Amino acid sequence: MTFLHGNFPMICLHRKTGTNVFIALCLFSLLFAVPFPAIGEQPRYKNVIVLVGDGMGSTHTTITRWYKKGMPLALDRMYIGGIRTYGADSLITDSAPAATAFASGHKTGDKMIGILPGKVTIPGVPAIPDELHYKPVATILEGAKATGRSVGVVATSNIQHATPAAFTAHWPDRGNYNEIAKQQAYLNIDVLFGGGRRYLRLEEDGGTRTDGEDLLKVLASRGYRIVSTRKEMLAASSTKIWGLFADDDMAYEFDRRRFSPEQPTLAEMTIKSIQLLSKNPKGFFLFVEGSKIDWASHANDPIGVISDVLAFDDAVGIAVDFAEKDRQTLVVALSDHGCGGMSLGSKNAYSTLQWEAVFTSLKKALLTGEGIEAELAGTQSEGKIREVMSKYYGISSLKPEEVKAIQGAQKGRMNSAVGPMISARSHINWTTGGHTGEDLFIYLYGIRKPIALMENTGIAHMIAGGMGFDLTSIDRRLFVQADQAFGAIGAKTAIDRLQSENPVLIVQKGNKRAELPFGKNIMKITSPSVKTYTLEGITVLAPITKKAYIPRQAVSLFNKTE
Repeated sequence: MTFLHGNFPMICLHRKTGTNVFIALCLFSLLFAVPFPAIGEQPRYKNVIVLVGDGMGSTHTTITRWYKKGMPLALDRMYIGGIRTYGADSLITDSAPAATAFASGHKTGDKMIGILPGKVTIPGVPAIPDELHYKPVATILEGAKATGRSVGVVATSNIQHATPAAFTAHWPDRGNYNEIAKQQAYLNIDVLFGGGRRYLRLEEDGGTRTDGEDLLKVLASRGYRIVSTRKEMLAASSTKIWGLFADDDMAYEFDRRRFSPEQPTLAEMTIKSIQLLSKNPKGFFLFVEGSKIDWASHANDPIGVISDVLAFDDAVGIAVDFAEKDRQTLVVALSDHGCGGMSLGSKNAYSTLQWEAVFTSLKKALLTGEGIEAELAGTQSEGKIREVMSKYYGISSLKPEEVKAIQGAQKGRMNSAVGPMISARSHINWTTGGHTGEDLFIYLYGIRKPIALMENTGIAHMIAGGMGFDLTSIDRRLFVQADQAFGAIGAKTAIDRLQSENPVLIVQKGNKRAELPFGKNIMKITSPSVKTYTLEGITVLAPITKKAYIPRQAVSLFNKTE
């Protein structure tokens, strides 16, 4: 297998030129050169577990492996290949388009989740027809749901963050956590564990929501158990459960032990998810993210990196252990992009670098920068700063300018202040505080041989094929343009914006009327009695083009209702 641009199958459906059909067929033949069944064959995998170490490059895993004195990681139990990471409009990808590629098989634009791009600028990425700009596209999580499997999402960030959001929502701005939270709450995700509680709660209750809808109450009304501590999660037996363990992001693993022991580890969230999801005889799809590897890399904090690569690798080990026993499970572990330009080495240690020169300092650090900030608790005392940095970060010889850097660190930015200090003492260097554009590794358990370098879009099609469905077919089932689909049966559509934060799609045909609130999987039909239906997907408004997209099922229900 070489590579796949996931955009081609969709374009083939809408512009059937000879060239496009030929390219699409060639790409699909390349796709199924890997050992996965063709569409229509018996699915090879009952279950799929996808684990993303956000921002995790090869130096991150190399340094973590050496932190363990060269002992292998759980990742080393898996076969390995390579993926390309660029987006539709940048050689260096943001997490949102990268995760959209993994989830949907389509490259997209900066900050976009679960939708097609508008303008494409990168060579080799095919342009999107104008009529498809910003269209929502189906994900492998939605495809797994459509086949009757249970689905789960786990992250150590707020669960509305870019990477989990790209599997569970469709919007042009990854930062609109309120919209993403609404879509997630109405998507019927069976198991969800992570942070981000505040984005489900109303402003008057300490949350962020201004649309009048408390999503925690919505979830409870839909039969979900809501838990907020490690103890509650471990004791739970419900197969419909949301665990929200922090208002925003969860703690780094090194810090969790001291400051947030009530939060579960990533491995514990993973094993609990598997236990609950595997009760479904039809199988499951589980997405797991080690979110804050990326955050530590942005801050150039190697302790945060090591902390959460170790935590992520523990979760990988849980997934592989399950797959070994189950023998019907594919495990895919990968990263979405590099971050920080992390490197091991320096001019002064070229070809002579010893383990002790790097890890003597790193091994002394017990907390990340976030933990240091919590331990200092706002103090500006130089004596306290020196005491804390010596005890918990292993640095007993702070320079005056380093003390000032700690004193001047903004709230939530201590990793950026102290990370470079220990990096300088450990022969670790960084080129940037942002993402990087290199190719990355993909780790696979359930495939018996390595695969060659592939596009990040190929991941989604590979997984969909392995689970026995075609993403293009799922997309045509879940996201049809409302005015065209209802127009074909003689109905008219309009968007009711009377409540600006709660727009509703209105469908009218004679005396029959339907209301489909955006971001939800609900359809109310009046004809003349009122009936409310739960749809298999959500109704999505594309705010840039003002187009509405609905599950095809909505048209069928409207047409049949008397």
